Amino acid sequence: MLYIPANIAPILITVFLNSPEPSTIIGGVAVLIEHGSYPIAIVIFVASVMLPLAKMAAFALFCWVVTKQKNICRLSFTQIYMIAEFLGKWSMIDVYVVAVLAALVQLSGMMEIVPGVGAVYFSLMVIASMIAAHSFDPKLLWDLEQKYADKE
Repeated sequence: MLYIPANIAPILITVFLNSPEPSTIIGGVAVLIEHGSYPIAIVIFVASVMLPLAKMAAFALFCWVVTKQKNICRLSFTQIYMIAEFLGKWSMIDVYVVAVLAALVQLSGMMEIVPGVGAVYFSLMVIASMIAAHSFDPKLLWDLEQKYADKE
């Protein structure tokens, strides 16, 4: 539920000469592409849009597999779990970028960068996904495989 407002709401607001200019994650990626900063745009897009979406899809799949008690390849799903757990932490890169920009770009009252409400939603989304990842017990995937092995 936090993913949508995190990507729609402005993550930072640039105030230049008392004129506020809000920017979303996708808007920031578009600006980076316009300025030719393709590597940074790709990193921000992957870490802030694709990874959280992939992590949510992976954990939805894990929950579905465990609740429907499907016969699965436990090693593959355990590896996917470990990858999702590791990569999920990189989702916080936008929050770090906003914090660094807000600290660095304070040009004598002419320009100011402040975090927007999207940064709060994004942080809450990342925290919620990390809690979900830590609350999921990957041993359930192994127990399911053992259950099917015992039946045979």
